[in-house]
Amino acid sequence: MNDFTTLLVGGIPLMVVIFGLVEFSKSLGLAGKKMTVFSMLLGVAFGVAYQIAVSGVPAGFAAWFAIVIYGLALGLVTSGFYDFADGRLPKINP
Repeated sequence: MNDFTTLLVGGIPLMVVIFGLVEFSKSLGLAGKKMTVFSMLLGVAFGVAYQIAVSGVPAGFAAWFAIVIYGLALGLVTSGFYDFADGRLPKINP
């Protein structure tokens, strides 16, 4: 659980997948704050699932807490990056 190499190696591809899913959902019409919430939920879901896949189902509260914190961190990073980029990058209209 405390191996930060595993967290980084798994976390970066997870963020790329989440960014791709967020972009895909934009093409389906999702926008604004709903997009930020969707990005956060994806980050939490993928982060928790990744930690369970790597470490197995946790046995105690401390392990569950660490997994939830990892999921929240991934969700905050992805939703924060979405808000940051959405507000600063120029809009592209096809």
